[in-house]
Amino acid sequence: MSEDTIQYLVLDRRDPTCNMARHYVLSIETSLFGDASLIREWGRIGRLGQTRIELYETESMAVEALETWLQRKRRRGYALRDG
Repeated sequence: MSEDTIQYLVLDRRDPTCNMARHYVLSIETSLFGDASLIREWGRIGRLGQTRIELYETESMAVEALETWLQRKRRRGYALRDG
C-alpha cells in the first residue's frame, strides 16, 4: 500500500437527547490473495457491532469506495474521532 492513502478511519455520532452513541470504522487492508479489501465495522459504542468485508481488484478502487462511504457517513452526522 502506498504511504499517502487513508488506511484507517474511526467516526462517531453522538446525540444524548436521542440516546445515540454510534461508531463506524473504515479500513483498507490487503487480503490473503493480495487484493485490496475495504472493511466496514459499525454499531453502538461499547458493544459488539457488525462487520462487512468488500473485496476490490485494485487499491485505488478500495480507496474510492472508502471515500464514498466517508461522504455518506458525514452527511448522516458522523464526525472523525480525534486521536
